[in-house]
Amino acid sequence: MKKVLGIRLGGGAGTRLYPLTKLRAKPAVPLAGKYRLIDIPVSNCINSGVMKMYVLTQFNSASLNRHISRTYSFSGFTDGFVEVLAAQQTEDNPRWFQGTADAVRQYLWLLRESEADEYLILSGDHLYRMDYSLFVEHHRDTGADVTLSVVPIDEERASSFGLMKINSDGRIIDFAEKPKGDELKAMQVDTTTLGLDAESAKEKPYIASMGIYVFKKEVLIDLLEQSPDRTDFGKEIIPASAKDYNLQAYLFDDYWEDIGTIKAFYRSNLALTRQPKPPFSFYDEDAPIYTRARYLPPTKLLDSRVTESIIGEGCILKECSVHHSVLGIRTRIGPGCTIEDTLIMGADYYQPLPEQQADDDRPKVPIGIGANTTIRGAIVDKNACIGRDVQIINKDNVDEANREELGFYIRDGIVVILKNAAIERGTVI
Repeated sequence: MKKVLGIRLGGGAGTRLYPLTKLRAKPAVPLAGKYRLIDIPVSNCINSGVMKMYVLTQFNSASLNRHISRTYSFSGFTDGFVEVLAAQQTEDNPRWFQGTADAVRQYLWLLRESEADEYLILSGDHLYRMDYSLFVEHHRDTGADVTLSVVPIDEERASSFGLMKINSDGRIIDFAEKPKGDELKAMQVDTTTLGLDAESAKEKPYIASMGIYVFKKEVLIDLLEQSPDRTDFGKEIIPASAKDYNLQAYLFDDYWEDIGTIKAFYRSNLALTRQPKPPFSFYDEDAPIYTRARYLPPTKLLDSRVTESIIGEGCILKECSVHHSVLGIRTRIGPGCTIEDTLIMGADYYQPLPEQQADDDRPKVPIGIGANTTIRGAIVDKNACIGRDVQIINKDNVDEANREELGFYIRDGIVVILKNAAIERGTVI
């Protein structure tokens, strides 16, 4: 795997995850109480022996840059690295990144200098655990120019994805973007060709791209240079290359979830609390998910009831009830609070004790969840200040709303409290 270079696509403005991407790049969005989205593909690379990685970024990248620099510092005994490549304007190219393929194209001058034989292109808003060495091995064994990692899916979900068709050798011969009706039926494939057993192949007769590719070095360079007007891998570069290049499919038959929308992100985080076995586990010692070591104190629970929940480090919970929720690092919850079906991302720092102590006449609301507050079915972003006696319950069952001036949005019925927002005492949402 020393001859493989990982390239993590930083994504665009992250509109599907807005407002969580209002002040940060999509890969920097907090996940599962202590991680960030970027930790998933980077950890998969490390566990697979891919130790050289570039991360392409463009929007709100300050916190992402900080996280990467503080987390992934390899020792002097290896030539591994995780480096950020930010969008830049030059005399030859005065534009910002126009898409996933254009982002890689603008840094071809640097990628050419790599001694890698293959480029591993990774998307970042997915939750999964994958051994990329098996993926690359399949790519080499089949003599492919490009290999796409695919997941088998059933007919009910198939029309929501870009689908592919393969021949008996596993070569990709056709593409269809979110097909329906007869066009959908025409995209059925025999997934036993890729290694699925007969019963599973009958249940899942379609294959969809995971947005993960392996390119031969010279093939990627040729494709990007020959088609300067094509800016996206999934929609333009890959489909256009099927005729002239050997495109192979690699089956990934394990948990994989696109968490690039508010609804999917919310559900995937809360699914981590599921018992006895969640769909994705962060407790795998053989393939750990790495993140920044913060050296926080243990979490403190004072006369509180916590059920089916994940609690990050450094939290303080006092005389409260927490059910089916995920609490991020440094979360503080006051007495009499009820937290249900909620993702709280925590805080970046601790406030001094005098600022945290309740004072009915103090105009500034402290960081954390104030006393006697109820929160259900919500996402509370970092450093949010929720006052006493607040109810965040979407009382009117609103599906979509923009109340940025009040510190919150509603997406798919989920109330999202903005980062650094202050919700005054007695507010009802």
